[in-house]
This record gives sequence, C-alpha cells and structure tokens, in this order.
Amino acid sequence: MAHPRRDGFATLLRRLASIFALLGAAAALAAAIMTVSSVALRALTGQPVQGDVELTQFAIALSISLCVPWCQLQGANIIVGFFTQNLRASRLRLLDGIGALLMAVMLALLAWRTGVGAVAVHAAGETSMIRALPMWWVYASLAPGLGLAALIALMQASLHLRGLPLDALRGTPATDDAL
Repeated sequence: MAHPRRDGFATLLRRLASIFALLGAAAALAAAIMTVSSVALRALTGQPVQGDVELTQFAIALSISLCVPWCQLQGANIIVGFFTQNLRASRLRLLDGIGALLMAVMLALLAWRTGVGAVAVHAAGETSMIRALPMWWVYASLAPGLGLAALIALMQASLHLRGLPLDALRGTPATDDAL
C-alpha cells in the first residue's frame, strides 16, 4: 500500500535530483564550450580565455556534485556483486540498506564539511589565482548536491531495511523484483 507522505517526499527528491542533474549537465556543457573557445582563441589570437583552467575546475566540480543525487537515485554506483550474488533477497536487502545508510552518512559528512569549508574560506578571503574569484563560491556550491544525495541515500536505506521497493523513489511502476 502506498504511503502518501513518503511518496510525496520521494517525488520531491526525484524532481530535485532531476533538476540538479540538468544543472550539472549545463555546468559541464558550459565548461566544454569555454574550453573549446579558449583553445580556438589561443589558436587564432595567441590569447586563451584568462583563467580557463580554474573556470573548468570550478564548473566540473559543480557538475559532479549536482549529478551525484541522480546517480544515487538510480543506483548507478559501482557495486561488486560477486560475493552477494547467491544471497537470499532478505540478506541482500539488508546489505543494500546498510550500504545506503553508510553512503548517506558519508555524503552528509561531505556536505557538512564542505559547508564549513565554505565559511572558513570566505572568512579568509581566499580567491582563485588568475580570475580572483571567491573560492567560497565553489565550496558552497558543492554542499547542496551532496546534501540531496545524502537524503536520497537515507530514504533508500529506510526502504531497503524495511523490505519496501524503491519504485516510488525512482518513479517507476511497482514490480515484484524491484527489491
């Protein structure tokens, strides 16, 4: 039986993960366009885009952090099933639940420490070397994606440990083999 409150929260997490992934793709695309532009400018004028490397680093870090929630939602992490392929479904759910819980803890710690790092870097006034961009922007932009991924992993852990399918979270129709 569907639980409206849980399904509503699952829908919110899924939509946010989708929006974050699209924003992450846009950041990666912007980095690619800037890199091509810099190479073209260097070939044509001898002058690249100033700070192209640091801008690319910022954009790709942002892109990765924004795509992590979607990756977690889809279960697209690397899983080695060699040792677990012959386990009963209940044991596999338990291990998946523990793994999702550990992932939630790790992602929450990363989000927290990245936020703390943003505050510290802001207080220090640290900037990038060439463009003099505030470094705290980069740190602060990483925390939301990591935090959302932590929430998704926590919900996955809850579903796994209670023996419930991940269908509502993934937005797929319920199936018997969804566990």
